[in-house]
Amino acid sequence: MGASFMQAAVLYGKEDVRLEAVPVPALGPGEILVRVRAALTCGTDVKVFRRGYHARMIQPPALFGHEMAGDVVAVDPGVTAFQPGQRIVSANSAPCGCCFFCRHDQPNLCEDLLFNNGAYAEFIRIPARIVEKNTHFIPSDLDYADAALAEPLACALRGVDESGVKPGSTVAIMGLGPIGLMFVRLAKYAFGARVLVTARRLEQIDRALMLGADEGIVFGNPDSLIHEIRQRTGGRGADVVLEAIGQPAAWELATRLVRKGGVVNFFGGCPSGTVVRMDTSLLHYSEITCKASFHHTPAHIRRSLELIADGTVNASHLVNHREPLTQLPQVLYELAHRRNGQIKTAIIP
Repeated sequence: MGASFMQAAVLYGKEDVRLEAVPVPALGPGEILVRVRAALTCGTDVKVFRRGYHARMIQPPALFGHEMAGDVVAVDPGVTAFQPGQRIVSANSAPCGCCFFCRHDQPNLCEDLLFNNGAYAEFIRIPARIVEKNTHFIPSDLDYADAALAEPLACALRGVDESGVKPGSTVAIMGLGPIGLMFVRLAKYAFGARVLVTARRLEQIDRALMLGADEGIVFGNPDSLIHEIRQRTGGRGADVVLEAIGQPAAWELATRLVRKGGVVNFFGGCPSGTVVRMDTSLLHYSEITCKASFHHTPAHIRRSLELIADGTVNASHLVNHREPLTQLPQVLYELAHRRNGQIKTAIIP
């Protein structure tokens, strides 16, 4: 291949990401090597940057980043499905296919879920299982940044899927970061729902309305938000509430925004060790279904790529900055401290 070293971001701990020259990964059986053309920042990466680790996905020191698309540059001789020069998008995980959860159609809960990190780099090695189960060709008319949305969109898609959203459902979305905005596009244009959004800042509401939300409510205090939601839903509350904030108070509030017999999806992950207090009478007598969606499945990755290809969601909706790899530490710092108005940034090695 020529170069034996590459530039890559290495996570060392809390708010400690360094760009280093590291060896280009050597390929094992069934693996491929990809030149990264676009790697997207995401809320999970920002959380990992702030905390310095992720219990399931990454322990420092480690290569960092997981939303990517690029070009195949080398393949192990045993790989027949891909060849150098092809444009691909690869998910950040793959299930084993044979454990209890895989056999019960819950591959996102696989007992041996294989994760892959290292997208913030010039090259990334794709493990054999991910090559086999969760790597796809990019349609010729799609930009790399569009294709790199497949992984986060698959997570959001599974969340909407699991919540039973139907055409005509009224969906209330709490939080309008990247996932909340994906919820807006999916609920409105893939599922045919009426979409209400709430956030603390007017510019977030305006962005959601531009992307298809039907109505927006600037969040002031819980009681006023409950009143507003009920006023706009015939006094009942939303059919489905999608929580994309990840704070205990938001989880608790979500149960008060949904109608009797409705569904709340606690999509936003709260910090480890958090305890949430729920009104048991409200849950019981109103027959509220509480769900939490984690990660994605290979089927949702495939479907999300189709939705990107047909324009339901694309980079123009979510990626509002592009920066070189050298700027990654500064980009993550600014995202962690909410200083730059970015939604998602495409890192271009």
